[in-house]
Amino acid sequence: MDLLSAKLRVASLLGGIAIALIAAAIIISVIRYFFGAGFSLFMLSLILLLILAVDVIQWLFSPYLMRLAYKLSPVPENDINYSWLLEMIHRISSQSGITTPKVYIAEVGFPNAFAYSSPIAGRRVAITRPLFNLLTREELEAVLAHELGHLKHRDVELLFAIGLIPSLIFYVAYGLIFSSNNRQQSGYAFIVALALMALSFVFNLVILGINRMRETYADINATIYAENGASNLQTALAKIVSYSGPKFRRRKTEASNITSMLLFSDINSESDGNARALLEKWRKMEVSVLHSIFSSHPHPAKRIQMLENIKKKSI
Repeated sequence: MDLLSAKLRVASLLGGIAIALIAAAIIISVIRYFFGAGFSLFMLSLILLLILAVDVIQWLFSPYLMRLAYKLSPVPENDINYSWLLEMIHRISSQSGITTPKVYIAEVGFPNAFAYSSPIAGRRVAITRPLFNLLTREELEAVLAHELGHLKHRDVELLFAIGLIPSLIFYVAYGLIFSSNNRQQSGYAFIVALALMALSFVFNLVILGINRMRETYADINATIYAENGASNLQTALAKIVSYSGPKFRRRKTEASNITSMLLFSDINSESDGNARALLEKWRKMEVSVLHSIFSSHPHPAKRIQMLENIKKKSI
């Protein structure tokens, strides 16, 4: 389990580095061709500084924006009503080798959980109010072990580092359309701009794939640090998704692509309303690559089957 998790972490990290390097090479080449070497260096420096500034600002202050968006309220350390929850999170954090994050309750109408961090706000984990009524404490423990796995592996930092790259390429393409000095160059610029827009879409798909990998090794983390983690995570996922019908989607909080990636379960998952039936269906379901290529999370069936394999190996 540790080896698979390590391989997935390395793959996601290398994927993020590759995206950054390829994007930089493409932007340098395009600006150099249309504006010259000297101007390309200036523009590249300006663009990199801009994207770095936006990335850093978003990373630093996103916890406060998420607090407003998800109506988060902190759980005091001396709150006797949630002493069991605080003890659970402290124990998993200690076993995982990370500092215990601050705990928040999200006053929204759907069951989910997420972890996030920044140098200013520190590490945080949030549980939405309906999740307490939906899951047993054992199932909640597995979900929290999953979320704390994201903090352990610094997934938030990775997402914010690469999440804006497709948008950057798109805006470079948009700028090319209005920057040409003559008709011939304008035609070339338009073609290159269309190619860059297509490339930004491809990069978005790659980032979604990286996020699916980080969700997988967070699931593995839950099987290591939560008692009977594989089984409890399976039932927790089935319950959460079974609640995720059309009514749920209408009540969900609107969030950016990056913040929606932080959730335990994809907020657009399909549901037939029966957790037990879903679980049995997913155990036997064959999922094509195209079925989840546009999703920020692995298809639930893939998660269930991966956890099923872990259960069999542990016997």
